[in-house]
Amino acid sequence: MEVIAKEAVQQALDQYVNKDVYVHLETTNGAYAKHFDSNAYNVGAFIRNAKVSYQRAKIVGDNGSFRVGLKMDIGWIYAEGVSDWEQNEKGELLLAGHDRDGRLMVALQISERPFNY
Repeated sequence: MEVIAKEAVQQALDQYVNKDVYVHLETTNGAYAKHFDSNAYNVGAFIRNAKVSYQRAKIVGDNGSFRVGLKMDIGWIYAEGVSDWEQNEKGELLLAGHDRDGRLMVALQISERPFNY
């Protein structure tokens, strides 16, 4: 993965506008990012192969931390804290955010085909 290049990521997001796509969205501070603070709560969210169509996509932010929003007819999908990206040989757009120790904190992936399990 590479550090976010905002304009390149925006172009990649725009290629899926008004298409049926599959989304993987994951946030965590549990399984991948072990907390050492005994007072911290472990939280997370996971959705895989949600079929959606979005009319607009936007990446905002700077200083290595970005928010990506996908506007659908009846709402939004957001991923905050994204720092890295790639578009792989399958055409999947992979966005991720990591903590200072390199542990995964957020992932947003978009593809025209379902993701493998």
